[in-house]
Amino acid sequence: MTVRPVPSGALIPRSIAAVVLAVGLAAGVIIPVGGAAAHGGEIREREYWLEDYGITEAWEDTKGAGVTVAVIDSGVDGSHPDLEGVVTGGTDVSGAGAPNGQRGIGEVPEHGTLVASLIAGRGHEPEEPQPSPSATPSGTASPSAKPSGSAPPSSAEAEASAEASAKAGESAVKAAGRGPDGVVGVAPESELLAVSLWIGGESTGANPAGVSIDEQIPNAVRWAVDNGASVINMSLGSTSPTWPESWDEAFLYAEQNDVVIVAAAGNRAGGSVQVGAPATMPGVLAVGGLDAEGAASRESSSEGISIGIAAPAENLVGALPGGLYASKWSGTSGAAPLVSGVAALIRAKYPDLTAPQVINRIIMTARDAGIPGKDTIYGHGILDAAAAVNADLTVPEELLLGAGGVVSMAQYIETYRRGEVPPPPPPEPAPAEEPLPDIPEPTVPAAAERASAATSLPVFIVFGFGGLILCILLGGTYQVIRVYRQGGAETDGDNS
Repeated sequence: MTVRPVPSGALIPRSIAAVVLAVGLAAGVIIPVGGAAAHGGEIREREYWLEDYGITEAWEDTKGAGVTVAVIDSGVDGSHPDLEGVVTGGTDVSGAGAPNGQRGIGEVPEHGTLVASLIAGRGHEPEEPQPSPSATPSGTASPSAKPSGSAPPSSAEAEASAEASAKAGESAVKAAGRGPDGVVGVAPESELLAVSLWIGGESTGANPAGVSIDEQIPNAVRWAVDNGASVINMSLGSTSPTWPESWDEAFLYAEQNDVVIVAAAGNRAGGSVQVGAPATMPGVLAVGGLDAEGAASRESSSEGISIGIAAPAENLVGALPGGLYASKWSGTSGAAPLVSGVAALIRAKYPDLTAPQVINRIIMTARDAGIPGKDTIYGHGILDAAAAVNADLTVPEELLLGAGGVVSMAQYIETYRRGEVPPPPPPEPAPAEEPLPDIPEPTVPAAAERASAATSLPVFIVFGFGGLILCILLGGTYQVIRVYRQGGAETDGDNS
């Protein structure tokens, strides 16, 4: 299977079997840590999703401590100031990367670091003390709900309440992590596993180590499960909704070991009009993309019945290798880790919930959007981290996801891989029957010889009648001749 990354805004010719990183670096601005023009604090202010999608509210109960998330991607730079000590293990399944998975490889080597920072970035202290910025954060929290029947607040009260909520949100965002600068992830107290794989493109080509993506993907999933991941993030996807059979057993293995898998749905800007695998695989939570206003993104998302939830995918920030930042990037590659972070928060608060129940909490508490109910653009709705973590609800054990009624890899394998119609069984031998009695052969009648006449009467009759007829004929002839002669004699007498 050929693989390649897809940068935002460029449509690259694709084959049906292509696997891509669901990312767009849309003219992203790269900022060094402690740079004069912009420092890490500015990056933190641009994380609008932390407040707008209830993440800061969810932090009141949990920040993901004790949960391990595997980032199956291009590699994660664990030396970045925001990720120091966060990456606790890793590997390379491509044969072309670093043994610990912490060196970026492939067409978009920085991709994995961007993704990792949105899950578990912890920020850092500024190099020099910085005054608190006067600007309010880009997200605005909703005012607190009033008890039923209370008088509506005045405009001044509403403004004061909104200002207080904004300040509280700003305080929560600034206080998260190890310091106010840099990127803070959705689950800043979780830990990461870096699993690097090679996804090539036009500039890098195929994996120089020769390990195909059909081998890398299942090997990465198995390694992540075996090394303690309870959540796996896969910000990559293929241009086909189907997947090789070689992936089946690895995803079944993750399912059997109660691991949540979150995958990006893909981007129209990268050529993914429909959701591609692994986001189409049973049991995987597929994430669609939203723009900065919370509507479905036209370029940084795709469409399909597999989409389970929608999350921000535009105007994102993130950490880059070498202590740098991207101040603007887009793609469901960024939406997926936000959802993976929420899954980590849920697993930390509710350790007894199964993987299907974790996913069910996320989709049951989503804010409905688009067509009422589930649809092919928003899935079950828009991510609401606060409700997913804090809502008091009974969560069913059976996964509510499932395109075509298939809710698990076990069911898929049984139905589609092993569900061929078996050949009909050989007919059972007929029960022994009692032999029929012998029937004698029928007697063929023989022609009897003609008996000789007992008397000569029949012969006499035949010859007698024959003679009579002959006499009559002769007599008649004689009379005719006689009459003829008499007539001739009279004629002669008259003439004399």
